[in-house]
Amino acid sequence: MKYLVIAFLCLAPPMTPACELCAIYSAASARGESSSGFIGTISQQYIPYETLQKEGDRYSAIPFLDAAFLDNSITHFVPGYNFSPSLGVSVNLPYIYRKYHLTEITYPQPVEQSGNLSGLGDASIVGRWTVFKKIKMDRSVVINILAGIKFPTGDTEQLEQEVAQERYLQSIFPNGHQHAFGGVHQHDLSLGSGSYDGVFGLTANFRWKRSFFNGQAQYYLRTEALDYEFGDLSIISGGPGVYALLLDNFTLSVQASAFYESLNRDTVLDQKNNQTGSTAWYMGPQISLTWGEHFSANAGADFPLRIYNRGIQSVPDYRVHAGVSWRF
Repeated sequence: MKYLVIAFLCLAPPMTPACELCAIYSAASARGESSSGFIGTISQQYIPYETLQKEGDRYSAIPFLDAAFLDNSITHFVPGYNFSPSLGVSVNLPYIYRKYHLTEITYPQPVEQSGNLSGLGDASIVGRWTVFKKIKMDRSVVINILAGIKFPTGDTEQLEQEVAQERYLQSIFPNGHQHAFGGVHQHDLSLGSGSYDGVFGLTANFRWKRSFFNGQAQYYLRTEALDYEFGDLSIISGGPGVYALLLDNFTLSVQASAFYESLNRDTVLDQKNNQTGSTAWYMGPQISLTWGEHFSANAGADFPLRIYNRGIQSVPDYRVHAGVSWRF
């Protein structure tokens, strides 16, 4: 009888839906979404700020200001632990490298400065709680709530220089207007904010057979430190995707991702900085893969559709990001 069963399994046509489901489950396990234990992630993000804009439009009236740029590279080291499939915590340790050329029109004379900075940024710890999960053979819904805190571990020397400059200018000129104009400022270079900030988020993942839709909402609540307060940040992102390749030990998915970002104005010495704050829309592709039940990776790019900025600012030309994870 045993040999008849083996023969039947060898001759029977493959049950594709069940195999696909197993592959999708393996992919979720590799990403640490459906299991307990440790998971480690390393991700990289690169953003060049080389386009000078004024109130959302390209600005080149002053060549001196147009020479400013900022190349921003951040490597995130993210160890995490899932106490259960529904409850986990992770720590984000960012290492920042910035190459820049700063040009400012200010009193008593313009400022021009080039260089690079590197070091640890502001670390954060974030908890995850799965508030809803429903998984069936051909569909699934998973909703998570995120909450955490960001700590002032990054160096704030550049931020303190900007506050000192603004304090000096306010002692000479009346409040109510900006005293320094340029695409890149010292607060853009600062490795840290000096403040304890709140981090809040919501993620929702929907799947129907091979197709899926992932969405995220994030909110960063900033607080004041060193007489400077960065503007609160709101992010909504996500989009549809499909599992293009499903094998027993390997999956490959592609996704079209849209990204909306709203950044409030900064406050320095109790005065709103009208050269900060923006609203931006991006769109781009993302590719994700898993190999076995432990390894996963992703890569993507975001291209700006529209960036409206207040005042004069250097804005992103594009953003690229990639990461790898290993579940222990």
